Parts: sequence; structure tokens; C-alpha cells
Amino acid sequence: MTTAMDDGATARARLPKVGRARLIELYQANAAATVRLAYMLTGDRALAEDLSQEAFVRVAGRFRDLQKPEVFRAYLFKAVVNLTRSHWRRERVARGYLQRQNARPPTTTLPDVEGRHVLRDALVALPPRQRAAVVFRYYEDLSERQTADLLGCSVGAVKSLVLRGTEALRRTIGETT
Repeated sequence: MTTAMDDGATARARLPKVGRARLIELYQANAAATVRLAYMLTGDRALAEDLSQEAFVRVAGRFRDLQKPEVFRAYLFKAVVNLTRSHWRRERVARGYLQRQNARPPTTTLPDVEGRHVLRDALVALPPRQRAAVVFRYYEDLSERQTADLLGCSVGAVKSLVLRGTEALRRTIGETT
């Protein structure tokens, strides 16, 4: 996973010295305006600074491809607006999730500590690749594609590993209960 800082360093490394100087000049000329815009859209100073920085990194990363450098500010403002929209969209999804979680009736049962130990022991008994596939898919909630990328195998192999792993877990847990 790359971060905004990584992208900025990559963008700087690709630019010749003249380009770097121009990039610094563009940042100094536009930083305050983008923070102001982001603040007006969010009402949160720290978030505005983060969004402004992210927008600059994204636009600066494409600076060499920009046909008309005079439109840099417009691209920068558009990036701020898009990042703000994305932020609010993620917030709305998170709020909806929390509301659904809060609407559920509280559970009054105590956790099954014994069952947890049985499951952990059964999981540890799996072969390493099956264990990794099951953990990535069900504990880390990764997609089959993400799991395949992490394990360095095909999606079909992940499906097979998960199937065999869950069957082994069911057999092991079924024997102990």
C-alpha cells in the first residue's frame, strides 16, 4: 500500500530540477488556497490540511502529464473537491454501519471461552497455507483476489485452500464437542 508521502517522493524523483523548483513554487502559491477550500467544505482544520496535502500529491504526481501548467490550480481544486466527497461518502457509510450495529438487540450471553480455545487449537493444527488462507478470508475479511495476491497463488487455489481448511476445522471441532 502506498501512501501520499510515497507518491510525493516518487513524483519528485521523476521531475528534473527545474520541475522540482516549479513544483515547490506551485505548492507555495496554492497551499493556503487549497486548505481554505477544504476547510470551507469540511469545517475541520486538520482534515482540511490532510485533504489539501493529498490533493497536491495526486495532482503533482501527474504534473509532467499536464499539457497546460496554467490549469494546475483548477486541477488542484477539483482534486480537493473530489477527495472531500470521498471523505463524506466514507463517513456516511461508516455512520450507517454504526447505526445498524446499534439497532441490534444487545446480546446477554457470555462469550464461549471454551469454544474459542477449541477453534484456536483447530486453526493452529491446519497446514500453514490453509491456515493463512482461512485467516485472510474470514478473520481479516480479505477478498479471494487479495488473499491470492498475498499468498502468491491463483484465486482457484485460495478457494481450494479455504474449502479444505474449513472442512478440517468442522471435522476437528465436531470431534471435540
